Amino acid sequence: MKTSSIDHTIKFIRELYNINGILPLHAPYFDSDEINMVTDTIHSTFVSSVGKYVDQFEGLVQEYTQAGAAVATVNGTAALHAGLFLAGVKQGDLVISQSLTFVATCNAIHHLGAQPLFIDVSLSHLSLCPVSLDNYLTDHAQVTDNNECRHKLTGKIIRAMVPMHTFGHPADLDALVALAQKWCITLVEDAAESLGSFYKGKHTGTLGKYGCISFNGNKIITTGGGGMILCQTSSEGISAKHITTTAKQPHSFEFYHDEAAFNYRMPNLNAALGCAQMNKLNRFLVQKRAIANQYEAFFANTEYQFIKEPPECSSNYWLNAILLPDPAQKSTFLEQTNQAGVMTRPVWQLMHTLPMYSNSPKGPQSNAEWLSQRLINLPSSPQAKAKKYGC
Repeated sequence: MKTSSIDHTIKFIRELYNINGILPLHAPYFDSDEINMVTDTIHSTFVSSVGKYVDQFEGLVQEYTQAGAAVATVNGTAALHAGLFLAGVKQGDLVISQSLTFVATCNAIHHLGAQPLFIDVSLSHLSLCPVSLDNYLTDHAQVTDNNECRHKLTGKIIRAMVPMHTFGHPADLDALVALAQKWCITLVEDAAESLGSFYKGKHTGTLGKYGCISFNGNKIITTGGGGMILCQTSSEGISAKHITTTAKQPHSFEFYHDEAAFNYRMPNLNAALGCAQMNKLNRFLVQKRAIANQYEAFFANTEYQFIKEPPECSSNYWLNAILLPDPAQKSTFLEQTNQAGVMTRPVWQLMHTLPMYSNSPKGPQSNAEWLSQRLINLPSSPQAKAKKYGC
């Protein structure tokens, strides 16, 4: 086994990106297309949630993902919040999540008055582990005569599960879909990071009842801020659009709202940026896969393990990651790379260790804890390969 020192790794990443200054973790890429479309929106004066680019952007995402409908929102957290609401999550419910996730997943659950129930992740998918999930539910839950999954200890309904496609790597969806049906739990996919990722030929976010995408500035494409709810049917899309548009009934001048709802619609200004970015998505995917291949080759036969896409999956490789052989190396690796101007990051603090979620019910977290001690994200912007490899 050859040794890849931290200095050697820094040198490789700088050569990969051909950047001498600060090398970001994931930077957006814009050209004249974005400038022209955003400028057109400004000239039209339709910069808020009404305008041609909102409809166009929803159509582009729906066509690409082959979802039944796609409804744009102001950000990914709003998409999750509304998606869980549409899935029927209520005050006092439990929602299965993973502790190894971004805090937005749990915040969306919390703001509906529900509580996360943490299940361990699998090492192969970095998402909800079906074996751990089924074992936990077998020991701690039961399906009632009303086809509700109830937590034995608390009596609460386990209403939904929210696996996240971590760093763009698809979850084990066949197994999770089967468990959702077995235990009468609604599956809502946190696909915030996985636009362009496919599970057995199906786009992530389309196998659950709803899927939620993020277009934050650090995602594979960006609208600045923004999100999208993927729905299985057009009728569910109509409901999603209604609930995210303050539940206003269409009328030429009257303001009539038929339920308490959300003001979550994406502004036309952001959607214009998204339309231009969607035209580059396939190119970004080619570039990011080329970068991942370079990382994989560089770390082959070293003490570092490069995280590859799961079997039968096509990942967008949103954020490339490695596993360190020893947790003691983590702080040193992060400090030296960041001091050298090469941005690296650890995985998020595990959700069950945060003060607001520390009392949430949970199963064993051995895999999540093992990963949190060793996982490092590496610079993953797509445009490096555009410069170096002409993609």
